Amino acid sequence: MKVHRVFFALVIAGSMSGCATWSTSSIDNKDVSAQESSQNAISKKTPSQIYLTDQDVVDRPYKSLGDITATVNKTTIFHSNPTREMVNEKLQKEASELGADAVILIRYGDGGISLMSWGSLEGKGRAIKYIK
Repeated sequence: MKVHRVFFALVIAGSMSGCATWSTSSIDNKDVSAQESSQNAISKKTPSQIYLTDQDVVDRPYKSLGDITATVNKTTIFHSNPTREMVNEKLQKEASELGADAVILIRYGDGGISLMSWGSLEGKGRAIKYIK
């Protein structure tokens, strides 16, 4: 009887947890005016063209477009753990939408386990545009 209760509890918990991973991202975009963002729309790079680094760029002048954050979550215990590559893809996508050339000063942090997630990985960086 005790085995049936445990099994039933696991079935209920599994059905309530969902089947897909989810992720969030945000942009702190205080430095970009409306005119600059319309110019960026003309020359956007694809996400795969966005350069990523955990260092500052010192060999080329650039302007900051804003700080971006991306979080990838593991929604069930059966999904694989979020990786830095997953976070990097989200950072590249967000930077591409801003019209950035690169994301610099990238850092990662573990979000841990919460009520809605079995684990998460967060990445933050600064989206920049090179000055020509």
